[in-house]
Amino acid sequence: QVQLVESGGGLVQAGGSLRLSCAASVSIFRPNAMGWSRQAPGKQREFLASFTSDGGTNYADSVKGRFTISRDNAKNTVYLQMNSLKPEDTAVYYCYTLLGGLPLWGRGTQVTVSS
Repeated sequence: QVQLVESGGGLVQAGGSLRLSCAASVSIFRPNAMGWSRQAPGKQREFLASFTSDGGTNYADSVKGRFTISRDNAKNTVYLQMNSLKPEDTAVYYCYTLLGGLPLWGRGTQVTVSS
């Protein structure tokens, strides 16, 4: 089955941390084509972080220095470590992978940051 499954979301106070996980089916695990986005209520989906084709990382300015993307190839899993969380980080967080240049999305995990 081709799928991405996110986990690790929840409720956290401002200034706190969470680590999100994205487990991918073996057949679609391509770490250099994976990343994270989020969508807040009433807003468009926003890119957050990804791996580049050469194995580097890329971050949106809004999360640079606070969020870190990483991976465990043995577990077919990509992570998003989120520190210094702010109320405006409240959103549904999605991981994605690119298949043939098109994104495949997971179902998302809710992150709520209280002030």
